[in-house]
Amino acid sequence: MITAAAPFLMFQGQCEDALTFYAGTIPGARIVAMEKKSDGTVAMAGLAIAGLEIMANDSPPVHDFDFTPSTSTFLTVDAPEDVDSLAAALGEGGKALMPPDAYGFSRRFAWVQDRFGVSWQINAA
Repeated sequence: MITAAAPFLMFQGQCEDALTFYAGTIPGARIVAMEKKSDGTVAMAGLAIAGLEIMANDSPPVHDFDFTPSTSTFLTVDAPEDVDSLAAALGEGGKALMPPDAYGFSRRFAWVQDRFGVSWQINAA
């Protein structure tokens, strides 16, 4: 029997910086746990966003892969201007995959990949 399920972000030495950035950028987001290894990297951490807990760590081995936009976290916000401000903040140093606009499926939507390579879809309810 499965007792829990959560998204998992595996970084390569940037976990603490990324989670600190998310907690300071996404309204209501907070770091709920952070266990470090003796070398200062993150053994295991948790980030809560709107009731969703995301697990994260710094991978001990270095991998030849990183994040892909095909997996993203979808954020629903109250107002169109919230899409713009979050897309600008999360996308700084990264790239816009779909810049903020009124797409046919949404009155205001953006899809950005942040400077850590993590993708975020932001939609006005």
